[in-house]
Parts: sequence; structure tokens; C-alpha cells
Amino acid sequence: KHWNVRWTSRLNYRPCTSGSASGPAPWLSAPSLRPAERDRRAAMQKGCEKPGSWRRLWKRQGSEPRRVGAGPEHNLGDPDIVKSPSDPKQYRYIKLQNGLCALLISDLNYLDGAPTSSEEEEEDNDDDDDSEEGSDEYDDSGAEIEDGREDDDECDEGDESEDSDEDNENFNDSDDSELEELAEKEETRKRGCSEKQSAAALCVAVGSFSDPEDLPGLAHFLEHMVFMGSLKYPDENGFDAFLKKHGGGDNASTDCERTVFQFDVQRKYFKEALDRWAQFFIHPLMIRDAIDREVEAVDSEYQLARPSDANRKEMLFGSLARPGHPMKKFFWGNADTLKHEPKMNNIDTYTRLREFWQRHYSAHYMTLVVQSKETLDTLEKWVTEIFSEIPNNGLPKPSFGHLTQPFDTPEFHKLYRVVPIRKVHSLTITWALPPQEQYYRVKPLHYISWLVGHEGKGSVLSFLRKKFWALALYGGNGETGFEQNSTYSIFSISVTLTDEGYKHFYEVGVLQLFFPAVSLMSGKMNVFLSTDPVDYVENLCENMQLFQKEDFLTGDQLLFEYKPEIIADALNQLSPQRANLVLLSAANEGQCHLKEKWFGTQYSMEDIDRFWSELWDSDFELNPDLHLPEENKYIATDFALKVADCPETEYPVKTLSTQQGCLWYRKDDKFKIPKGYVRFHLISPLIQQSAENIVLFDTFVNILSHNLGEPAYEADVAQLEYKLVAGEYGLIIRVKGFNHKLPLLFQLIIDYLSDFSFTPAVFEMITEQLKKTYYNILIKPETLAKDVRLLILEHGRWSMIDKYQTLMKGLSIDALSAFVTAFKSQLFVEGLVQGNFTSREAKDFLNYVVQKLQFAPLAHPCPVQFRVVDLPNTHLLCKVKTLNKGDANSEVTVYYQVTALIKLKECEDSHLGEEVDRNWNEVVTQQYLFDRLAREIEALKSITQADLVNWFQAHRSNQRKVLSVHVIGYGKHEGDSEVTAVSGQNSSSGEIPHLVLLPPSSLMSDITSIKDIKAYTSTLNVLPYHKILK
Repeated sequence: KHWNVRWTSRLNYRPCTSGSASGPAPWLSAPSLRPAERDRRAAMQKGCEKPGSWRRLWKRQGSEPRRVGAGPEHNLGDPDIVKSPSDPKQYRYIKLQNGLCALLISDLNYLDGAPTSSEEEEEDNDDDDDSEEGSDEYDDSGAEIEDGREDDDECDEGDESEDSDEDNENFNDSDDSELEELAEKEETRKRGCSEKQSAAALCVAVGSFSDPEDLPGLAHFLEHMVFMGSLKYPDENGFDAFLKKHGGGDNASTDCERTVFQFDVQRKYFKEALDRWAQFFIHPLMIRDAIDREVEAVDSEYQLARPSDANRKEMLFGSLARPGHPMKKFFWGNADTLKHEPKMNNIDTYTRLREFWQRHYSAHYMTLVVQSKETLDTLEKWVTEIFSEIPNNGLPKPSFGHLTQPFDTPEFHKLYRVVPIRKVHSLTITWALPPQEQYYRVKPLHYISWLVGHEGKGSVLSFLRKKFWALALYGGNGETGFEQNSTYSIFSISVTLTDEGYKHFYEVGVLQLFFPAVSLMSGKMNVFLSTDPVDYVENLCENMQLFQKEDFLTGDQLLFEYKPEIIADALNQLSPQRANLVLLSAANEGQCHLKEKWFGTQYSMEDIDRFWSELWDSDFELNPDLHLPEENKYIATDFALKVADCPETEYPVKTLSTQQGCLWYRKDDKFKIPKGYVRFHLISPLIQQSAENIVLFDTFVNILSHNLGEPAYEADVAQLEYKLVAGEYGLIIRVKGFNHKLPLLFQLIIDYLSDFSFTPAVFEMITEQLKKTYYNILIKPETLAKDVRLLILEHGRWSMIDKYQTLMKGLSIDALSAFVTAFKSQLFVEGLVQGNFTSREAKDFLNYVVQKLQFAPLAHPCPVQFRVVDLPNTHLLCKVKTLNKGDANSEVTVYYQVTALIKLKECEDSHLGEEVDRNWNEVVTQQYLFDRLAREIEALKSITQADLVNWFQAHRSNQRKVLSVHVIGYGKHEGDSEVTAVSGQNSSSGEIPHLVLLPPSSLMSDITSIKDIKAYTSTLNVLPYHKILK
């Protein structure tokens, strides 16, 4: 795979209110991500080159008459800003007298008739007091925002997260069920409420490169401190409370040369939120008393970041820069750099913080983007009134462009062996190039990454997979501050190796150092896919710092110009002599005697083996199996909307039902796009019969995914997506994309399922990788806490430790073959087809499954829900030690077993994927209450405040049923001897981890402590299956 969309690797730990998709469609920009998440998500970027059939020019606003979005005169957009023909929003660029540049976005929707409001109505609404909120149609003031959550939701046109681990193993995360994923998406959607949210983002052209040498992390610290109240609104947490109350949230992030702040809120409260937010840049309080508290918050972020291999690689990479270059700085900051050491050196952090703000937070290098369902005139009036007060110090913005070639050092061109946190083998080859941002209209690295990251026939990955040396390959530039800034750009190729591939890593390197000739034409897209407003404005405020005005919307998306000489120049710099190699493996333990200063990463440095160095430098013969991609049969050419062949319905209807399965169908009549969603659940009672069966099922699904990797890749390039999920009760198949060729992809998957086969070598490779996947899940405190909680609550559940122990004891090839045969012999298949399909076409999907697999119906119905134990009326505690001895982080989960669940009122679907998710949840749980949302809203109307208070008090009384799960990290405060570094302990020895249950602290003497999970839960009653059907 390749990545080439700007992903922001940032120190980003303010409360995050909106999740992201697995990445927007290729070419679309993405939301900011925490550093640990950026590499994982960026590596999942799919086909960056648009099919030829989609080559249509973007156009300037007003360049020709447009009906959609054509508003009255007070909403005329800026004709110089190029946008997609299918983008209904209007844009206007303004520059305030203080030098601040702003992009205004009006997303008044004229598809449904008149605008939703006028300027006068909005000004009246601003005066409404809180007593009127309950009756206002825009109010969702009860919505809660979970701090620090990282959800994988769909914020563009239904793009789902293709979950993979941090180092891009791209394995099925068998720990996450389909129901949990859908629930997380739904929770994120309720928090985001993108259809009715207004959003704003501001980018300051200063980042961690500007940190003073004696105060590492100051830029990141300032990002925190400016939000601690303002002169006009002095309440330290007032802004967060205001946003929470009105269905929104905020976030901020610090990159190398930019700092971004963003928020979203219900439209009714947008103007007031803008005023409150702007005060942080006009006159922040930054009171001295808050310094120590917020230093602890920064230090906590640093501690959370330390166990991340992605963060550790970045810090090691930065340490290789030449002395004096800002990449060598410690950007995160912690208690030592911001508190203890300054005190020892008589440095007043508070005074320096205010000086840094006065020097760097100046209006003339700030860019602002606001988006709301208002007219452009209204937005211009608000922005001018509110943001003109931001001071302009008249000083030039920081510049680092003169610090060129930071990695032209002897230390860079080496082999670095690194001990990772997780069980993984990976080889990363990196080149440092001159800055490439100036070539954004050509994007030379996109072409190279597309070819290197190709996974079809003739690709490097295809060759490596056939030799069982690699599982995944990623190439490109993530365009984070670490990877691309004003001083350099890097190009990296990262290969996830098998155990055998680790032994042959130099030979893998030979293949990566081969680049075929580049002869691609430029492509442009004409489809605008809706994105969550807060993510959209965040991306655009950075685009304004990088691109010309006409390219604000498209500069990070399109190939504007084809200049082979620029591409060739970049290609010529990717020579073996300029490459740096990083080899991650737990097998390196004991060989790595160096330690990175800030994250404690164990590593060693050595010269690249002379034999391989000379081979790379020679004119060696290229393998004939490597060639350019072939013609792609999955590229759609028919984008016509289908004519319905049956009455249209508001909800899915069952159009086919037999003993072997049933099909639910709804033709899209709302979003009217040439796309389809197909989801199938192949249910079998075999899976939950034993821990061994669950592991065999996980192995089966991962081998199936591996087998599909090469043949399905062309569909992936053509923007057809698929995902196979090892669900708790069956195989879940999800495909989506342009409907024209979507049936071809679905049939390919079913064909490979029907003809499933594997070699002993593939079996060995997948099971070894599955061991690493299970282990990596267990060493994370948050996932261990979840596993323990569900082990207590769900009757008959097999824990991740059960699965890991079963796998470590060994599986046989015969056992897998027997399991797969039995699984395919008896099934119940349930499907949902939505989008641009006719009823007849929808039935063809189920018919193909039945005809191809030739399975018998189940003898008895298979329930698709776990039964839950009935907790006693007390407070239970299960306290365990984390399984990663180097991790100081702890995790606390508190679970209340309640008698009813009241959901918050939800926003309408902002794209087809959200509607499909909601309907699929009804199918996969076999509840089929497709109008549940409407019924819940009706039910909520009958609930009074007194009812809610009584319900709440009942669950806080002595009769409450509460389960607390504590996962305790290692550290001196927990009585542990100091652990010098985090490492993949036990990773080489194959030692099977076991839970260590701890006694409660003296402060929790009144609770009931669980000392043996299985023994305790065996004494509890089991509740019946529970479904809300009406």
C-alpha cells in the first residue's frame, strides 16, 4: 500500500470529539491523529491514482451556471477557489485588517428548498437562554463527549476503518466484534452530529521546531495553556463545558511547524462559541497557578505515548539529524523538561510561556476556516467582528528553510536494529530528500509510492508473499511534520516481515531498492465526498498555509501537472547509497546496547553489510516476475442511477427468505449516488464451541484474507472496498463502492471462500503472525481491561488469554481443514444490500452465496448474542497487573449493570454509510427494528426530568450493580522496581502470559474483590437473551 495524503503526526491530546474514517477516499484529506495512530491510519490509504473514467476537471466557483447550491447574492462564493462540481458548499476568502486570513464556508443546503435560516433568525436565536433549549429543534444538549477517545468511524462517504495494528500488520483484530465496532461508530456519530454541526479551525504557523533549546516541549505546552480561560471568559474549563452542553467538542495539535486548534458545536450556538474560542488567541489568561496542573497533563500524554512503536521510531529518526537541526528536539515535553529542570536552572516557565505566545501567536500568520449553515455574508460579519482583535506583532514568522540536508550525516546511512514494544518484525527503508512541498501541483512522490505500494500481480509485495517473507508493504510520504517540512521530505518503504522474512531482510531490501520506470498520466477527480465539518475545516486551515488560494480545496488532492523531469529527479535520489535501514524485531533483544534519550528505545547501529551494499550498488539483474500493473477490470464506467423495480420503502425489507438464509434490501432514494453497500453474515454454531474453534476460525479468516490480497487489490485501486471480519458467530463479509463492478468483487470473495485452500507454509506464516497479534492485544492496558470485563460479564466467553494459550500450544493443519469443511457445510446466511441496486440485483448476491457454497441449513437456530451474568447488588472490583512490564500506564473501567438504556436523540444520517450501519446493526443482532430511532424519539417524549432523576438515583443506591476493572501499570508508586526501558519482554521466549490478580487498596475496603474470575462468575445467575423489539 502507499500513502500520500497529508496526515498530521501531532502531539494531540485535547478532548477529541470526532472520529475519522479509515481515511477519506484517496486524495481527500484526513483529520488530525495522535502520533500513535498516524502511521497505522496513513498506511491504509488506498489507490491514489484515479481511474481514467473519472478524469474530469475541477472547476472554479461561478465558472458556469450551477443549480445545486446556487444561492442568493448574499451567499456568492469566491470565483477564484476551485472546487468539485458536486460540492454544494459556497466558499469565500477574506483577509482581516490584522492580517489574519480566513476561509468562509456556507453549507446551506438548497436541495430541499429554502435555506434553513436567515441571518436575522440566527441573531435572535443567539439571545435564547438555556431554558428554551429543550424545545429547540437543533438542541442535543444532553450529548456527552468522551475525552481522548479514538474512534474509527465513517466521516466521509461511508469509508470504514480497515483496522490494522500500529505497525500495519493488517491482520483481523479478532478482539473487536462487529457489534462493538458498530456501537463505537454510532456513539461517535452521536457525538459528532455532523449534519447539524458548525465547525471552525485555526492554524498558527508555529510548531515544535520553534521550541527554545532550554525548554523542550514549550510549543506543545502552550497549545494546552491557551485554553485555560481568557480575560473575557475566565472560567478555566468554561469553553469545554459550553461545547459539551451544546453537543460539540474541541481539539488541538502541535506539529513541527504548525499548531492547529478546532472545535464543533450545534449551529445555534456557533457564534457564541466562536467568540469564546477567539478569546484564547486575543487575551488568554494562562494563569501561573495552572502551570503545574497542565504540566502533569502533558507528562501524562508523554507517558501514554512511550509504549508506541510508531512514536519511538519517530524520536529515534529525529535523533539522527545533524546537530543544531530542530528535528533533534524533544517535541512532546514532560514534567522534567517543563517543570523540574527549569526550577533547577532558575528558568521561569510561566514568563517564557507568555513570551512565546506574544512572539509566535500573531494574527498575520494565522489561517482560519469556519463552516456553518449560514450565508457567507453572515459568516464574514461574525469573523470580522470577533477575530479582528487578535494582535499582530509585525514580526516575521519562523523560518527553517535554510537548514537543508539535515540527514546528510554518517549516522543516517546505517542499519539500525531496534527492540519494539510489540511482537513484530518490520524493515523500514528511508531516504531523506530536499523538501517536496513546493511541488504539490506535481506530487512526484505520489507516483513512486503508487508503484512501490502496488499489491497486484507483478508487484514487489506479490513476490515477497510467494516467498513467505512479507505480510504487508507500505511506501510513500505521510506528509506529517516528521516526514515533510520546510527542511526536508522523506520517502519510506516499510515491510511487515514474517519470521522467515526477518532472516532474509537484506534480500527483502534488494527488492525494495528497485523502482520501475514511471510513466503515469495525471488524473483528476470530480466527486466530492462529504466529510465531518470539524475534520474538513481542520484540513483546510493547514492547506491555506501551504497552497495558493485557488488550490485551498484541491492542493492536497489532485495531480495538477505532469512533469516527468521532477518525478525523475525525486526517483534518482532514492539510491541505495542514500538509504537508511531500521529493522524492528523482538529477536534484536540482547543485541541492542544503545538507548534513545526520551523514549528509552533500545537500538544498535552498524554498517550495512558490505556484500549487500556492493550488490545494491551494482547493475544487478532484475527479477522478471516484477512488472507494471495490468489493466484493471474493476474500474467502474456506468454511474447511472438505477430505476426502482419495486415500491420504495423507508426501511429495509426482507425480499428473499429460505431455510438457508434471508436478504434485506433497500434502494437508496435519499443520497442518490452510484454506490452500493453489501454485507453478509455467515452464521455457524461451531465457532463458540471451544477456544480452539475460535482460534481455528481466526486462522481461517486470516488465511482467506491473505489469499485474496493479490486478486482483490485491483478492486481496491478502483475504489471498491472489502473487509472480512471473524465475528463471534460467523464470517462477516462487507463490500462497498461504485455499484457497477461491486458484484465482481463480491463474487471473487465467495469464489475464494468456496475453493478455500492453503499450503503448510501459509499455515505456518499466518499462525505465527496470529500469535503476535494476540500478544500485542494483551499488552495494551485498555484492551486487557476490556477482555477482563467481558470475561466476567459474558457467560461462556473465551478470553484473549485463552485464545493465546490455545494457539501457543499448537494447531494442526488437519484440524484447520476439518474445521473449515464443517463450517462451510452448515450455515445460515443473512445479508443486507443497500444503495444503487435493484431488488433483482440484490437477490443475486444471496443466490450466488447459496449456489456457490452448496451448504445445508442449520439444524437449530443459532443465537447471535452472548448471555450476560446477573451481577450482585454490590460494587465488584477485579484488579490485575498489566502484562507489559515496561508500561507505566494504568486503566480503570467502571461498568454499571442497568435495567434500561435511554439513547440520546440522534442527528439525521449525513451519508449513506451511516444509514447502512444502523440497519446492519439490526440485521446482525437479528432484531430487525429498523425504525428503532423513530420509536426511541417517541419514547423520549414521554420521559420527564423526574423519571430520569429517579432512574439515575436508583442506580447510585446501595442496590446498584457495579463492576470496576483496574489494570495497574508498573512503577515505583506501585511498589515495583524501576523498569529502565519498555521492551517486548517474553517475545522471544514464547512464555505464555497469565493474569496476576491484585488485592484492592485500603481506600476501597468496602467493595467485593474478585480473586478468581472463573470461580466467582460460576456462582452467578445468567440473564436470558435480551433484545429490545418494541
